[in-house]
Amino acid sequence: MNKFPGWNVKGTRYTLAPVFGEKGQYLLDIFIDADGCPVKQEVYRVAKRYGLKVILVSNSRMRAPLKDWLEAVIVDGQVNAADDWIAGHVSENDIVITGDIPLASRCLEKNARVLGPSGRIFAKETIGEALASRELLSHLRDLGTLTGGPAPFGKRDRSRFLQRLDDTIQALRSRKQGAMKAGL
Repeated sequence: MNKFPGWNVKGTRYTLAPVFGEKGQYLLDIFIDADGCPVKQEVYRVAKRYGLKVILVSNSRMRAPLKDWLEAVIVDGQVNAADDWIAGHVSENDIVITGDIPLASRCLEKNARVLGPSGRIFAKETIGEALASRELLSHLRDLGTLTGGPAPFGKRDRSRFLQRLDDTIQALRSRKQGAMKAGL
């Protein structure tokens, strides 16, 4: 019996619509580390405009539109299960939306593009520094030093994210079209 009305159940994958194999009609996929992601609605709008597939990966069921370009994957409740699923399924030139620096690093190793919800672009050249800063802050917190948290998410962050996501998609599409012309 389907525990999630309106969702097709396939093992640990709960899809809102048919899943297209091997990228199907889509040139790239957008993966969202969905638990706590503040820009899901923005990603939906952009994906719809460009005709891209979105894959929400979370530890629990969440509201999402019932669209053929959207797939929701619910992983078991283990720590980093969503990260492991994304890192295991992302491929070159896919886009990953996450604020998780270790996940960003793993996706960059697979030549994916990675954006933070505030519009931060993670790059191979700078991810080592980001990982080191994260480790240092974690160590300071363990020692009891108050380090504060991230600044509140605001309109500027949302706007920057939308601009960077659009720029990233445009760059990938231009690159793909150039490669297709060169192959002709």
